[in-house]
Amino acid sequence: MSHLRQNFITKDWVIFATERAKRPHEFARSVADIPPVLPMYKSTCPFCKGNENPSEAEYLRIEDEHGWRVRIIPNKYPALSITGDRIRHSEGIHRSITGVGYHEVLIEHPDHNATIALMEIKDIIHILNAYRQRYNIIYLDNRIESIIIFKNHGESAGTSLEHPHSQITATPVVPSQIRQRLIEATNYFDDMGECIFCETLRDELNAKERIILETEHFVAFIPYAALSPFHMWVFPRRHSSCFGEINDLEIADLAYTLKTVLSKLFYGLNNPAYNYTIRSMTTDARHSHYFHWYLAIVPRVSQAAGFELGSGMYINTAMPEDSAKFLREIS
Repeated sequence: MSHLRQNFITKDWVIFATERAKRPHEFARSVADIPPVLPMYKSTCPFCKGNENPSEAEYLRIEDEHGWRVRIIPNKYPALSITGDRIRHSEGIHRSITGVGYHEVLIEHPDHNATIALMEIKDIIHILNAYRQRYNIIYLDNRIESIIIFKNHGESAGTSLEHPHSQITATPVVPSQIRQRLIEATNYFDDMGECIFCETLRDELNAKERIILETEHFVAFIPYAALSPFHMWVFPRRHSSCFGEINDLEIADLAYTLKTVLSKLFYGLNNPAYNYTIRSMTTDARHSHYFHWYLAIVPRVSQAAGFELGSGMYINTAMPEDSAKFLREIS
């Protein structure tokens, strides 16, 4: 019989359809769906080394003896504008706000065929350092309420360019999904005097069965009520509400953790499409005791449909314990 589990952090209820359940390896992408091997350089790719637009703004560049390793540039088709004032409008029940903010592209590597799962650790450190630098600079802008760092890997995850890249957006409002997590975290802290994320981390470490990887500074695990197959969270062990406060030792450890878990997906599920995002505190409460930043990774190995749209609930056909065991055993 199917059963429901509740995610204590998001309050989402998830149906675990055991009668439809697949074995973990059955979520691997079929050989026929694996795209052809990419070239190291593509003359038509605007992100490849040598194809830089000299008239284009560049917000950040990290270099070594071989040239640039990471660049941050404006998104060619930004969802938000860096210029203008944040002005709210209200007329009856109608609310609006000017679309000021940031929308940037982080080019992760000069090679067109690079991927984080196979990169050297030093290259991933460059990416994370770039995230941190821009994160802390953008938050100095008092028009900004929330920063979302995210990556789309693969066509079904929403990527439109093959070259490895991620994006940084900054909005003049706090998105409702983030706001809801803050409300739940605040309520739990008020009731229990504990951070719900720290409590979740202790619970997972005690249970062990959903852990994928433990390092000195991070723990990667599949939540008890994961919304979808192989959906995983990476929590820092040190309580910190803001990603911008990550230190250099943690950056290096997170680079290793990210490479390891993504390589497990790469080899275990034949390089599936995925999204990842960093969930972090808003500008006005970055030193809070009740929130704990983390990184969420969502492999696109299943598809939401009408039930999810109509109910807001998810059906997961993979037990978190089985998925975690499968990934742990991939070396």
